[in-house]
Amino acid sequence: MMNVRKPQVAGMFYPSDPESLKEQLDNFLSDIGTDESINRVAGLVVPHAGYVYSGKTAAFGYKTIENKDFENVIVISPSHREYFRGISVYSGDAYETPLGKIPINIDLREKMISESQIIYAGTEGHKYEHALEVQLPFLQTVLNEFHLIPLVIGDQRREFIFELANVLANTIDNKTLLIASSDLSHFYTRDQALILDNRVAESINGYKYEQLQSDLENKRCEACGGGGIVAIMKALNLRNYSRAKVIAHTDSGEVTGDNSEVVGYLSAVIYN
Repeated sequence: MMNVRKPQVAGMFYPSDPESLKEQLDNFLSDIGTDESINRVAGLVVPHAGYVYSGKTAAFGYKTIENKDFENVIVISPSHREYFRGISVYSGDAYETPLGKIPINIDLREKMISESQIIYAGTEGHKYEHALEVQLPFLQTVLNEFHLIPLVIGDQRREFIFELANVLANTIDNKTLLIASSDLSHFYTRDQALILDNRVAESINGYKYEQLQSDLENKRCEACGGGGIVAIMKALNLRNYSRAKVIAHTDSGEVTGDNSEVVGYLSAVIYN
């Protein structure tokens, strides 16, 4: 029997009905034009709030890979519900959403584990985590068949993030897409949030992952999945990518109308 991680936040963060979910995703994507200057996308940074809040922002990122041919997608998520040391890659056979099952690339999983002292197969961080799950219906909509490597970071300290980057650089190929799932600052006024979030955006646009890591450590900005952003930027830089661009940046106040306590979101691409 297959060991399948069932959807945990369907009906909360996104629709549980397949038709409603597909309709919402199609509406998000149909409203966005194609930027012909962005090609050879190898990495995405996308938010992970409920679709009503950040789905449109995430769609800007996913639009850039629509109908592209990726064999593997590595989604890197922070752990919101539990702390654990290192980085957990799901030990089962597949992740499931209302749109169907996505198989895990077992061989790539084992290769990554063999290259690292901190990456291991387990269920820690996977049981209830939303930040990874909400990316999957988007991927099932914009891509054809692909295999998944779902990673959840339990401890975002510098040495773990940089080791992850090195492992990624050594194990991926040109048919692999890297995704960092992250929101930005939480519950500041819009003016305060813009100051913090623009710092993240500037580091991404300038391809300054060392600066971003330092800013996160020193509380000069906030991103709950900041470690994943740093990891994919460094990994792809080691593979000769050096261009990144924030293509959408907003916050929850645009939906709620409340600018006194907002959550920041952005989508960004890493490409050549």
